[in-house]
Amino acid sequence: MSKSKRRYVCQACGSVAHRWQGQCPDCGEWNTLAEEAPATVFSQKHDLSSGGRAVEFVPLDAPGQMPQRQGTGLAELDRALGGGLVPGSAILMGGDPGIGKSTLLLQAAAKIARQGRQAIYVSGEEAAGQVRLRAARLGLADAPIRLAAATSVRDILTTLNGMDAPALLVIDSIQTMHSDQIEGAPGTVSQVRGCAFELIRYAKENGTALVLVGHVTKDGSIAGPRVLEHMVDVVMSFEGERSHQYRILRALKNRFGAVDEIGVFAMAGDGLEEVANPSMLFLSGREHPVAGSAVFPALEGTRPVLVEVQALIVRLQSGATPRRAVVGWDSGRLAMLLAVLESRCGLNYSSAEVYLNVAGGYRLTDPAADLAVAAALVSALADRPLSAQAAWFGEISLAGEIRPVSHSSLRLREAAKLGFNTGYGPAELKDSVRGMKYEALKMLPDLVDRIVAKA
Repeated sequence: MSKSKRRYVCQACGSVAHRWQGQCPDCGEWNTLAEEAPATVFSQKHDLSSGGRAVEFVPLDAPGQMPQRQGTGLAELDRALGGGLVPGSAILMGGDPGIGKSTLLLQAAAKIARQGRQAIYVSGEEAAGQVRLRAARLGLADAPIRLAAATSVRDILTTLNGMDAPALLVIDSIQTMHSDQIEGAPGTVSQVRGCAFELIRYAKENGTALVLVGHVTKDGSIAGPRVLEHMVDVVMSFEGERSHQYRILRALKNRFGAVDEIGVFAMAGDGLEEVANPSMLFLSGREHPVAGSAVFPALEGTRPVLVEVQALIVRLQSGATPRRAVVGWDSGRLAMLLAVLESRCGLNYSSAEVYLNVAGGYRLTDPAADLAVAAALVSALADRPLSAQAAWFGEISLAGEIRPVSHSSLRLREAAKLGFNTGYGPAELKDSVRGMKYEALKMLPDLVDRIVAKA
């Protein structure tokens, strides 16, 4: 065996260095490099081609009972999961502090326990009395949840192995767990990786749905080693602004279903409430038409959601540098769209401040939002409101072309359900939507001509 070397692991991003530094060379964080126990390094003469046991191979069509999804009792949570919990699956849920992760999982555990299945909630951050106090406030004090406050993975697994395997096991949070076989404080890269591995192995062997709550860094990514997201089957993000009442549960990775599915909740006094029609939530307060407001039918997974895009143009009198502020959309894409409007349509935004906002704090990643943003920008510049019953969608190229997007009919059907009667988008629709008048736009100047002509 060759001589082991010292290694320092960044507690923020998991990168490895062979000497201590004040700043991590990969993520730029300060004072995050900590020495880790050296791994055993084998020489090139070490041979692993013999001495093990034979691995059993099975065909894909081997007879056997496939695992059946189990509903949690919360329709929005089941939608984000792809239809419910899969026995033996490992789920990692991250989100900002105070966003409602523990509240959501406590409500889901209560629903499952009331269905006659066993649910275990292990808290490493709160005492059992604190969790009971929150359960009483949520009206869940009578739910038969098995509650424990522990941080030792050895103690937790010893207890679980002495009882029937539960249907749901919640660990809140994985950063507070520690193993006595691994050196380092709880939350370090080695501790998080080792504890998660042991818990996931228990879940796979016993058919228990495991939910790990993960802390997030200041940029919103899950704290700890990146390998943690590779180890689990589902990665979920609980998003939203604490100043707003709604929360969005988004699936970022799902081995058992589609990604980008969302569940929408609203924070109320007695916990999180499901929002069956999120479009009404994001479109509230549009009684009077205002210049710079356009409605976009976004598509999250299989669910269309109508959101309002707001733009404000402020002309500058002095020679100050104009400001560009964006909330809920990519600032780089806004700069590109402004350049296309100036170059292809002759509009002047260089001497004005541009403010863009997606109402309700919703975050848009769909490229089909380009046309709605352009319509809002042109409407704000011309100071002419758009039609209150119109929906806009389409992707805009650098040449000013309005390109087709996916699921156009599905977007328009959702708009028709909410009383919209006109849709603007790329190309002609193959399938007409009842109650909707569709107007195709080929180039970006066509959009400007329609808004200016109406003005």
